[in-house]
Amino acid sequence: MKILVTGGAGFIGSHLVEKLLGEGHEVTILDDFNDFYDPTIKRRNIAAVAEKIAVHEVDLRDGDEVRGVFERGEFDVVIHLAARAGVRPSIGNPQLFYDTNVNGTLHLLEAARAVGLKCFIFGSSSSVYGLATAPFSEDLHLTQTLSPYAATKIAGEFLCSTYSHLYQMRVVALRFFTVYGPRQRPDLAIHQFTRRIWNGKPIDQFGDGTTQRDYTYVDDIVQGVVASLGYDGPLFDVFNLGENQTIELKDLIAAIEAALGRRAKINYLPEQPGDVPRTCADISKAQRLLGYRPVTSLATGLPRFIEWFHQNRARIEVPL
Repeated sequence: MKILVTGGAGFIGSHLVEKLLGEGHEVTILDDFNDFYDPTIKRRNIAAVAEKIAVHEVDLRDGDEVRGVFERGEFDVVIHLAARAGVRPSIGNPQLFYDTNVNGTLHLLEAARAVGLKCFIFGSSSSVYGLATAPFSEDLHLTQTLSPYAATKIAGEFLCSTYSHLYQMRVVALRFFTVYGPRQRPDLAIHQFTRRIWNGKPIDQFGDGTTQRDYTYVDDIVQGVVASLGYDGPLFDVFNLGENQTIELKDLIAAIEAALGRRAKINYLPEQPGDVPRTCADISKAQRLLGYRPVTSLATGLPRFIEWFHQNRARIEVPL
């Protein structure tokens, strides 16, 4: 298939692009290479494939530019992973998150509609569940989000469902649960903690360390995304992609300490507004209908990330 991957130079996107190319698909990347973190990291993510594929440096907020990519591309599928991400940054700049994640998704859907594209995969987030009771299942009635980021993701899902209904477009929304692994964004917990502990810098622990996350290894996420390409159920559907396991923050820190052989210096801080106390994915629907089978526990995946960190320390240093 001819597949457009938005955010294809990012952490998850670059792994997905490599997987799709390995399966023989023709892949195009749309990415704005913004400065949320060092854009050279993203360019490095796709260095091995950039000469083989088209890479469009386009901001999703520019509807005309987005439409032009679609008019030239003749795509079969769009996998939309590009977004401004993060709970705390979204509280600081909600307008940027809305403009990129909501208006940007609308621009993609409008471009897809205009060219008659019939398959759209939307990367959503476990953040949409807010304070719902875990484990989270897709049939939960969601009434409140806790951050602008989460609100933009649920808004994106509703836009997708609307376009699916109006234009008979197959749309699959995939709710990702805290993804980690090689190339993880430097602002995310596992990467940030690892880098700071290794360099003898203090880390920030918000709350008492009992918040829990369902950490999902990037290869498992990619497997679920690829599986969604063959889904032939309802024209619009939603799936959780997680590991169905949780770890408390304080135990995660201890695991990173053990893997590095170094002790963490910890700043104990109050809980952050917008953070949810626990995430845990009910993945039974994805297992049943997509054949989703996560195989990498944190006990296996964390050492893989640490190995990547050691191999790439000199190239991934960012301000501490």
